[in-house]
Amino acid sequence: MTRRTFALSLAATTTFAAETSKERGRRLVEKVVAGLGGDAFRNMQTRTETGRASSFYRDHLTGYSIAHLYTKYLPPNAHAGILELQRQTFGKKQDDAVLYTENDAYEVTYRGAKPFAEDKIKQFREATLHDIFYILRQRLSEPGLEFEAAGIDVVENQPVEALDIFDSENRNVRVWVNSDSFLPVKQRYYRWDPTINDRREEVTRYTTYRDAGNGVMWPHTTSRERDTEKTSEMRSERVTVNDSLPDSMFELPNGIKILKP
Repeated sequence: MTRRTFALSLAATTTFAAETSKERGRRLVEKVVAGLGGDAFRNMQTRTETGRASSFYRDHLTGYSIAHLYTKYLPPNAHAGILELQRQTFGKKQDDAVLYTENDAYEVTYRGAKPFAEDKIKQFREATLHDIFYILRQRLSEPGLEFEAAGIDVVENQPVEALDIFDSENRNVRVWVNSDSFLPVKQRYYRWDPTINDRREEVTRYTTYRDAGNGVMWPHTTSRERDTEKTSEMRSERVTVNDSLPDSMFELPNGIKILKP
């Protein structure tokens, strides 16, 4: 090693050592966004997922159905509620649906639209606000949002880098991303459950990434756990972005009967 090479190496080492966990965290976030598709990911307007959804209780399969998940993103900072709309349908005919608006949620059947209970809406809202993909798509410019690198680890038999995310309302989620692709592998957050007067551990695992269009990488298998027990899994056969989804898809039909919660 020449003196010049040694000096450059020493300078690089000193710079890395001087880098704070927040600076490393911000740099890691930029790599994750780039791995997910960069501007194509940040500017996607809709997403359509088609596959099979499974539900579990105490790690035993309790339900299995063809599922279609439709998501439409709303302009950041333009609304007070969740900045995306969702429609979930199950079965081949897609007759029954679950509809998530900015502030409400409904189960829609031939009988009418049944509003979700307030605790279920709050649970969905917290899950969305903690979701790494929603954070990177909709919340990056949010005041008070901070990122901190939390070191290296091994998750799902692959080397990962851990990232802690905090917001101004004391929410915290830890995300593990692959050290080579920088795609999210796993995330974890805790929420308080008043029904058991204790906190719950919510874990989501992401695998089988494929190009969903325009270079946007999206996991085709997503599994969720609560307190170490598997609760649901979505195995997508096809994921596309920027499909033309009409506004009516995310609205209650005119004249539909509103049922009691």
